[in-house]
Amino acid sequence: MTNYARFVSEDRRLVVLRVLAEMPAYRTNSFLLHTLLQQWGHDPSVDQVKGDIAWLQEQQLLTYEDVEGVFVVTLTTRGADVAAGRAVVPGVKRPGA
Repeated sequence: MTNYARFVSEDRRLVVLRVLAEMPAYRTNSFLLHTLLQQWGHDPSVDQVKGDIAWLQEQQLLTYEDVEGVFVVTLTTRGADVAAGRAVVPGVKRPGA
């Protein structure tokens, strides 16, 4: 992976966490995340969004359940800390960095 591709992936993951931090009940679905990522300047495929969600769950930054092909995603406390810059996880851009 090139440095640019890594930077874009790390930024996209941070945006997912920050979007979730602003949602009611810290929860949304993968299609809305896809739309919001586009508004934040990213243009990921639906598969990329779902891949990021799965990766972020492996890091314990969010949880998700697959409801007929739509991921319903919920931010964890650890994910909120990363979104706010209170914790650092390699693979997720730090806010303000």
